[in-house]
Amino acid sequence: MGKLTYGMNISVDGYTVDGKGELPWAGPDDEVHQFWNDRVRDTAVSLYGRNLYELMSAYWPTADQAPDISPVAAEFARLWRAMPKVVFSKTLESVDWNSRLERGDVVEVAKKLKAETDGMMDVAGATLAAPLVRAGLVDEFLVVVTTVAVGGGTPFFPALEKWVKLELVENRTFPSGQVLLRYVPVD
Repeated sequence: MGKLTYGMNISVDGYTVDGKGELPWAGPDDEVHQFWNDRVRDTAVSLYGRNLYELMSAYWPTADQAPDISPVAAEFARLWRAMPKVVFSKTLESVDWNSRLERGDVVEVAKKLKAETDGMMDVAGATLAAPLVRAGLVDEFLVVVTTVAVGGGTPFFPALEKWVKLELVENRTFPSGQVLLRYVPVD
């Protein structure tokens, strides 16, 4: 059975993007980028919504061909292209880069994928993750807290009808001051 993880870089005040929907503040340094590379390398399948998929697919498929790209970012480009992705969209006509298009309900599809997948699954993006968090399907939360407060935007956690009690299973401070917090839900 697959283990569904949800992880992102967030502002210190808990947002995945700012009030304009932008995240220029969230760019990781090489050590944090390597952490995410290692996670992508171990991901059996990643779930994407249309917006984040379009953002990622506009850059990463050819990023490793840029002359000034760092080795760790070039590695991420290769890993991202190879990683199996399920893209949820009612409007996209097609997807590329080892992706398949899904028009079904994210909760129902995620339940099915968890039953069929051997290994780590990842949900990418706060909007797509929200119904999965509310349904109790997320097995692990990873936040890399970035050293900036943005004052508003899209929160990492959605509005919840009931509390989600978490146990801290890992914390790590990177030289940049960014902090990894890894949690698992507890009953």
